[in-house]
Amino acid sequence: MPIHSIENSWSAWTFLAGVILAIIIGVGTTSILPLQQLKDYSAEIYGILVILGILVGYFTQITGRESQTFLIAGTIIVIASRFGMESIAGSLIGIGLGDTVSSTFGALLALFVPATIVVALKTVFYASKV
Repeated sequence: MPIHSIENSWSAWTFLAGVILAIIIGVGTTSILPLQQLKDYSAEIYGILVILGILVGYFTQITGRESQTFLIAGTIIVIASRFGMESIAGSLIGIGLGDTVSSTFGALLALFVPATIVVALKTVFYASKV
């Protein structure tokens, strides 16, 4: 049975809040649901996503196999989001969803890239403490 610590619970809720915020940004900054405030403050909101990603990566208490699983899943999400920004967005332009998908994937990248990098650095430092 896995041990659930307060730090991991906090990280999980922060991560969920970041994913929800990324989806809201993705939909809210496009023509489907244009929210002018999101467009005006998009740089600051993306900055918040990056900070959330750093906090999630830093405060997540994972070691060994858990860190390997997180890094593989995080890498897959980053790669899929990046390629999705280009390929899926291009194919959905005709129905008006191209910008929405591209913006959502970009916001998810702003959250997942820092979290994955921080966990990767923590794993490397942990492995070097042999």
